[in-house]
Amino acid sequence: MSIPIAPIDPKSDVVVVAAEDVNHPLCAGLYIVATPIGNLGDITRRACDILVAADLVVVEDSRVTGKLLRHLGIKARMRPYHDHSDARDRDDIVAAARMGVVALVSDAGTPLISDPGYKLVRAAHESGVMVTTAPGASAAIAALTLSGLPSDRFVFEGFLPAKAMARRRVMEELAAFPATRIFYESGPRLGAMLAEAAAVFGPATDGAVVREITKKFEEVARGTLSDLAARYVDEAPRGEIVVLIAPSAPVAEVLDQDAIDAHILAALQDMKVGQAATHLAGTLGLDRKTLYNRALELKGK
Repeated sequence: MSIPIAPIDPKSDVVVVAAEDVNHPLCAGLYIVATPIGNLGDITRRACDILVAADLVVVEDSRVTGKLLRHLGIKARMRPYHDHSDARDRDDIVAAARMGVVALVSDAGTPLISDPGYKLVRAAHESGVMVTTAPGASAAIAALTLSGLPSDRFVFEGFLPAKAMARRRVMEELAAFPATRIFYESGPRLGAMLAEAAAVFGPATDGAVVREITKKFEEVARGTLSDLAARYVDEAPRGEIVVLIAPSAPVAEVLDQDAIDAHILAALQDMKVGQAATHLAGTLGLDRKTLYNRALELKGK
């Protein structure tokens, strides 16, 4: 039985979902329910049906999900599940899903994307509990479609490590990857992150900063990584931020050693040996270790 959704009042963005008791046909199990990433009008009808029918809604933060449920006119029993939840919490939730309808949501977007829900889903599968999904918004995919960067192949990294050395290591691992790289970032860290990205991926590499997706102040800033770093060096933008970095494009022609040496010497003007090797491995499509060793030889000369 589908739960009726009242028409939207043109003077309001509130969607009212009928919350009366119904004999819902949903089977017991764990339902992964995507929620809006910004505009609350992006909730799907099926997501509303599941949330109305749910015996339990598993949330990251009850205050955040509570706001959404109030917006929808839904009353539901909530239970938190987050980074600090343990095996006992998972066992309790799986037991509830074995007997009734349990909806798993995140604060915004699709659960399991940059949140710990995968352990819960794995536990449900291992216990023989039915698991299904009500797909919807994801900030990473939405940003990719807005960025104007290649979308046929991409890699999602989420939030980079807080420590500089670990953050640099992750970037260097992705430097030669022939796909658009997608990161989540916070406003206060954005300028520094873009400066580091310019050093690792190359200052002329195309990128995009997408923030406040589907909200009033949605913004898509495009340019080279050096331009974007300069734009945000003294500006800490608000809101949810996605950073996208274009794929490293191998050089089409076959380079002789003199041409490769010229590229290495040019890179060493602004970069350390390791940085230059990583950058050129991505831009030239050559082996990083070979480039590193040759850069050491040229620097020694």
